[in-house]
Amino acid sequence: MPKPAPLYELQKARLESYAHAGYNFDYARLSEYTRANGWNVDDYETELPAEAPGPAEAHGSWAAAREVLRNYTFPPPGLITGIFVPDQPLEQRVMVLRGQFLFFTFWFGVRIGGVTDETRTLPDGSREQVWGYNYRTLEGHFERGQIEFTVHKHLTTGRVRFHIHAVSQTGRIRNPFYWLGFKLFGRMLQVRFSQQSVRRLKEQVEEMLRKGWTSPDASEAPPIRSTTDHTSAQEQLDEAT
Repeated sequence: MPKPAPLYELQKARLESYAHAGYNFDYARLSEYTRANGWNVDDYETELPAEAPGPAEAHGSWAAAREVLRNYTFPPPGLITGIFVPDQPLEQRVMVLRGQFLFFTFWFGVRIGGVTDETRTLPDGSREQVWGYNYRTLEGHFERGQIEFTVHKHLTTGRVRFHIHAVSQTGRIRNPFYWLGFKLFGRMLQVRFSQQSVRRLKEQVEEMLRKGWTSPDASEAPPIRSTTDHTSAQEQLDEAT
């Protein structure tokens, strides 16, 4: 029996349709998007298995969490499925998100807005190793905003944690039926996504540590570079407005 085609091949047309889509919000004003201004600002976090003090271990929980994040396997599959070309560099990744609720299926586009790979100095002078990325909503998404996923290791204590930070607001929904459904259930689904995502990432990391795992071969893994922004992001927004 032939093996079914991967989702990124089945959804090739949708992926291509978002390749040059603009963002549906002005990310340059992100600092202005506060609860006082009508935006949802959310933070979720979970503790991961600790490591010995010092830099992240090659096959410890920090590196395992990085692989889970890279592969986008942590969102609840009954709610959100991320579809992307696997060999595309992470900092250039465009994803089609397939959202499911009751008997509805929705398709949304997002783009990676930045990749973080750094060591930070904390207010108390200690340091932590941080890796992660954010993605931003594209034209046609029912929401507008940015969500960031990061894994942190405290270099002194060995504490490892996974953090989600999201800034969002309901976008433009032309279909009145969808608008009503999203108004009634959108916030609940948004919270469920984050709560289940932190739980699932922790479970996947713990399973990887129990079974043992190895990093992908450098020649096979998509290249990743730290970046704060796409150089063409503002141009994409300008085209959309």
